[in-house]
Amino acid sequence: MTTDRQAFEGGVAVITGAGAGIGSGLARRAGELGMTVVVTDISAERAEAVAGEIKAKGGKAEALVVDVSKPTELDRLAKQVHDQFGDVRLLVNNAGIETIGFTWEIPIERWEATLNINIHGIVHGVRAFAPYMLDAGKPAWIANLASVGAFSVMPTQTAYIMTKHAVQSFSECLYLEMQLKEAPIHVSSIMPGMLKTSIFEASAGQGEPADASTHRKVMHDLMANYGMDLAEGCKVILEQVAEGKFWVSTQPEMTQAAVDGRIQFFRDQAPPFLSEQAKQLLAH
Repeated sequence: MTTDRQAFEGGVAVITGAGAGIGSGLARRAGELGMTVVVTDISAERAEAVAGEIKAKGGKAEALVVDVSKPTELDRLAKQVHDQFGDVRLLVNNAGIETIGFTWEIPIERWEATLNINIHGIVHGVRAFAPYMLDAGKPAWIANLASVGAFSVMPTQTAYIMTKHAVQSFSECLYLEMQLKEAPIHVSSIMPGMLKTSIFEASAGQGEPADASTHRKVMHDLMANYGMDLAEGCKVILEQVAEGKFWVSTQPEMTQAAVDGRIQFFRDQAPPFLSEQAKQLLAH
């Protein structure tokens, strides 16, 4: 039996933002591993579609509508899942949006949505579910979606990048808190490199400045041409989460390059600078 199946089979998984992208891939993989998957998304249609795929393959799934930008909805979700399914073995705080545009050009509503979904959704997901996990006293796993962007900077992707820096530091502190509690709860920070998802599709950019569409298309094409297959990437992610790894990377060499660049930046204490690759990207 593989490590991921041994860890997760028969358990309950809760995945936010599971109606599309990495969340949907993780939900499908959790279903393949024999978990009861609670597929949550702000869109009922998307959540039900993914849950339906899991059930069509003989798995167990439940679709629930949740807006992670509202802490009370995460409280409701945690109670509902606990009452209906019992202890949660795997919590993946995945929901997030990409926002593109100069800081001063992004509308208030889009700024607030980015911060509330990408940061507060993860913080309050943990806050809502962790007490149940701690009370259960059983082995459990919490995985938060960071990014290789947590170790880099990119102008016009400022909103997204800063949220991923926040998620990374939050996850590091959470890991230490679980150590202090001597809890059997494993914490992972998931750092996808480039997976083939819908995050850069034009329809995902509602509320962004008009010229963000050009950058979004460039990133979409890069991902489509060079990205890792979603199912393959999600399989790698859950294997590493099951092993109890804190650093979970789909493309370790990409993560290492970002970390090495950040270390050099700290050592030099020089002003931020754009790589030639970034300049070429932004020139499109």
